[in-house]
Parts: sequence; structure tokens; C-alpha cells
Amino acid sequence: QERLAESGGGSVQAGGTLNLACAYSGYIAAEYYMGWFRQAPGKEREAVAAIRTEGTTWYLESVKGRFTISKQSIEGKNAEGILWLQMGSLEPDDTAVYYCAAGRGWVRRLFVADNYHYWGQGTQVTVSS
Repeated sequence: QERLAESGGGSVQAGGTLNLACAYSGYIAAEYYMGWFRQAPGKEREAVAAIRTEGTTWYLESVKGRFTISKQSIEGKNAEGILWLQMGSLEPDDTAVYYCAAGRGWVRRLFVADNYHYWGQGTQVTVSS
């Protein structure tokens, strides 16, 4: 059974850094594209970053140069690994619940939430000014 579990959220002052991790297991493996989304109170969920199976990435314009997405497979276990989101120069507008997600196959638009089939429970990120 596919599982996604985020960790690493917390509270930080503006300009600080946080590293989010999403442990995945099950059939979420090399053939899945994965992404990070966020949802702030009163706002719609938006894509922050995504990564294809071959390693190409997509970023929300406002986080380019500040956030980095990467995927790490656990040695010896093809169906387990960690999806990372390294966040730097954090701003109050980055405050949200962050979710990791995974999708099967290939889609043109990685930033569309409906293209993802599996979701984690989310982790809160709070940036104070």
C-alpha cells in the first residue's frame, strides 16, 4: 500500500531555513512523479515544486532560487525513499500546511493537484516576520 508521510515542519523567523522530508513506500517508486503542495488558511492548495522520474523539476515562480526539491531512494529498497524540500530565505507568505504527493504515469502539468493520486497528511510551516 502506498504511503506518504511528511516531517520537518515547524516555526522559523523570516530569512530562516527548513527542510521538509516525505518518506514514501509501497509502489511509489521510480515510475512516479512527485511534488510538494501547500495550502494557507483561506487559500487554495498550490503546487510549490515537483520532480519527474528522470529528475527534471518544476518550481512555483515565487520560490525559485529559494527552494530545492530532490528525491532520494533508500539503497536496496526500490519502493522506498525520501522526497526532500529544502527551503531557504523563508518569507511570511510561505506559511502554510505543506503536503507531498505522488502520481503515476506522465502528465504535462505537474502543478495541477488533480494529477496526483496519493497524498500525505501535511506538515505545518510557520514563518514569522
